[in-house]
Amino acid sequence: MKEVNRKPLSLSATAFRFVLVLGIGNFFADMTYEGARSVTGPFLGTLGASAAVIGFTAGLGELIGYALRSITGIVADKTGKYWIVTIVGYIINMLAVPALALAGNWPLAAGLVVAERTGRAIRKPATEAMLSFAGKQIGRGWVFGLNEALDQAGATIGPLVISLTLFRHGSYQNGFALLLIPAVLTIAILFAARYFFPNPHHLEASPEIQTTGLPRPYWLYMIAAACFAAGFADFALIAYHFQKTASVAANLIPIYYAVAMAMGAIGALILGKLFDAVGLPVLLAGFFLSSISAPLLFFGNNWIALIGMILWGIGMGAQGSLLNAILSDLIPANKRGTAFGLFDAGFGIAWFAGSWLMGILYGKSIAAVVIFSVALQLISLPIFLLVKKNRGVSSASS
Repeated sequence: MKEVNRKPLSLSATAFRFVLVLGIGNFFADMTYEGARSVTGPFLGTLGASAAVIGFTAGLGELIGYALRSITGIVADKTGKYWIVTIVGYIINMLAVPALALAGNWPLAAGLVVAERTGRAIRKPATEAMLSFAGKQIGRGWVFGLNEALDQAGATIGPLVISLTLFRHGSYQNGFALLLIPAVLTIAILFAARYFFPNPHHLEASPEIQTTGLPRPYWLYMIAAACFAAGFADFALIAYHFQKTASVAANLIPIYYAVAMAMGAIGALILGKLFDAVGLPVLLAGFFLSSISAPLLFFGNNWIALIGMILWGIGMGAQGSLLNAILSDLIPANKRGTAFGLFDAGFGIAWFAGSWLMGILYGKSIAAVVIFSVALQLISLPIFLLVKKNRGVSSASS
């Protein structure tokens, strides 16, 4: 009896160590590129780029960063070389950031910004697929919740490090150069993870049936997630509103964002753990709270807006952890890279379209923005329930 019990305990411990090591790598990765992203707009401006160029560069980077995942996910599944795809993506993703310190003109800097997003697109589906393999052992919600929490922690610290650097040295180049430290740490941790955990797919205790296509509930699930993404207000619009209406003091806007990121990290941990115990209702609750954020953010000020940012952060944490957890349960192991890639591409395009439409609506009516945001997020909830009806999505099936 002891021999029977010892093996799953060992596999479970291995799965947790794998997720923790990869999560620490993602912590430093987010510190690197989120730190850079907090100032790339102003930096491009100092090099002579116009507002149109800055907007085009940001939009192109995000479009490639999501759309390319539909291809890289397929490549990862077809070749089975999840680690190679992941490491190549991380190297491009990480080294493009400190290279900005050497950019002497805006075309080169813009190219590096797009390269950073491209690297993230290359490695994201393969990374998510490897993380999903550990979900069989320690719970899918906990796997992605822990990873998202570490992501958000890095995303909180990175911009603060850059802000401190600029305060002390007054140079964007100094800030980008400093980010070489977490960038190198990320790559080193990835190689260490590859050495100690060469075959993450072995963490699947009971391999699922191998299939050649994606199941019908997957596409319904993508529609539900796309509705939520389209209705989720981007922080760029929120910050613009804060500044334009003076509902939040300009020097407090970064603090509000940091609070939201911190709540996203905490929320990802709590919601991920609850998901493994309760299932889909946890996602519905998290997204419902997220939908309430829009009226608080666009109609409130000071403390009301801060509460809105807290709920917005919870929404960020929920989508970063729970969506991937449920997706892992819908898709067999051999198609997860493809599924994550296509899903991320659809999610990103829907977010882009929704953000663009909300920007147009903002010029006409703030109330219209709020109604659009709340309605789209709430519409996603019954569609998620339809997914559960078609395929019992719950922690019990993990």
